[in-house]
Amino acid sequence: MQPDPPKADPDIARAAALIADGSRARILKALCDGRSITASALAEEAGVGGPTASAHLAKLVDAGLVTAHRDGRHRRYRLARAEVAEALEALAVIAPPSSPVTSLRQSVRADALRRSRTCYDHLAGRLGVHLMAVLLDTGVLTGARRPGTATHDRPSTYGRDHHYELTDRGADAVRALGVDLRVPTRRPLVRYCVDWSEERHHLSGALGASIAARLFALGWVRHGAGPRVVHLTDAGAAGLAEIFDRPFDSLGAQ
Repeated sequence: MQPDPPKADPDIARAAALIADGSRARILKALCDGRSITASALAEEAGVGGPTASAHLAKLVDAGLVTAHRDGRHRRYRLARAEVAEALEALAVIAPPSSPVTSLRQSVRADALRRSRTCYDHLAGRLGVHLMAVLLDTGVLTGARRPGTATHDRPSTYGRDHHYELTDRGADAVRALGVDLRVPTRRPLVRYCVDWSEERHHLSGALGASIAARLFALGWVRHGAGPRVVHLTDAGAAGLAEIFDRPFDSLGAQ
């Protein structure tokens, strides 16, 4: 049996060039919602015409960053995998500020994104960071910090500074929330992203995705008007506070 040929090095330059275009970057950020979106909606989000958006989307599909499927008369697009959103979130940590906010609409949307949003299929923003902190404080997760590295409650960067794990007690708490941990998945159970707006960790991986999906199913969080924006509902703030014995009502429940 012949050994598999060696894999070529990742073409980082090509990926960076695709993201470097402002319109494509805005399309990708909109798709970090995790849901599939029509080309016309993505064109509006990117501020370009339909043909231009289609050309950008074709390049992103060809590069394997985005997938497309037919939905009736429309083609819908979504990120190919969670790692694309995680890479964009990582870039946002080091990216310089974009153009200044000049309108009330921009200000309201920027504040909403910072308060609570999705990072592909898990929660981010102040809500996601607060949930992560609560899971650590209540012993649902344990964070094994390596010597000389950052702690979970201060600004941190990507790397090998933490190894979070779900505890036995935490598994019981997660099941009480209605999350089925028996669902097979190839993704790591517990991962973290460094939140670009809060500069702290939020929960990703299969557990982060399952918790977010459960909160949506319960109506405890709901999608907002714009891509990625989500809102914690009053029922969600009350339900999470009851389960974890920590307040959530300061996060703008709606």
